[in-house]
Amino acid sequence: MTKWTKKAAPVEQSEREPGLSAYQQAMRHRLLAAPVVPAPEPWRPVFEYTYGAPVGGLLGIGFATHPDSGHDLVMVVSNDGHGLFDAVTGEKIARDRDPDPEDSIPDAVADLSCPGLGPITGTRVRIAGLFGGGLHTTTEDGWALEVVAPAWPNDRVLLSVDGGLPHAGPHGERWWHIFHADYSEFRAAGFSPTGQTIAVATSSDISLWTRQPTRSHGSSADM
Repeated sequence: MTKWTKKAAPVEQSEREPGLSAYQQAMRHRLLAAPVVPAPEPWRPVFEYTYGAPVGGLLGIGFATHPDSGHDLVMVVSNDGHGLFDAVTGEKIARDRDPDPEDSIPDAVADLSCPGLGPITGTRVRIAGLFGGGLHTTTEDGWALEVVAPAWPNDRVLLSVDGGLPHAGPHGERWWHIFHADYSEFRAAGFSPTGQTIAVATSSDISLWTRQPTRSHGSSADM
């Protein structure tokens, strides 16, 4: 007995994507040529090492506020559990290696949140990263973050001030290429709600910048 199968219709060839305009090509070349530089004052890196703090299997991050010190806090969600960093000192102030399975990753709830830990126990923190969500991309006093990929899939994080996006002006004056995710998958980047912290997360680490003063840097031990 011969079994007949219906032939699938051939896939139609899509129209050729139009090439980049001269302006777009110039913009791409400008972004590719901009090296990674330190964030300008008043921003300073929170962690000692250039790559930030290693966090294996990082899934996402979110912001909270310390109820006592008022410092920005960064909650990190990874395959190895949950962690909480002080975004001014870099100290890891809380760790949960075995969170409740129902709350271990943010996609279990509609608002992409996870339960707080340590000093923010009893609250929930919205997480941005692998499962979606987002962080603030601007501050009230004119700073902005933009994530671009002129050489996809490697994302670049650009910091700018007073509208100095890479569309105009020399690199290092009103816009700065502060992070290049060329070794791990990009997860999220943004400001804290206070505008005092910048966070960039990849699948392997978290980098923080703050403009709040402190006398010493904290530890960047593994999660």
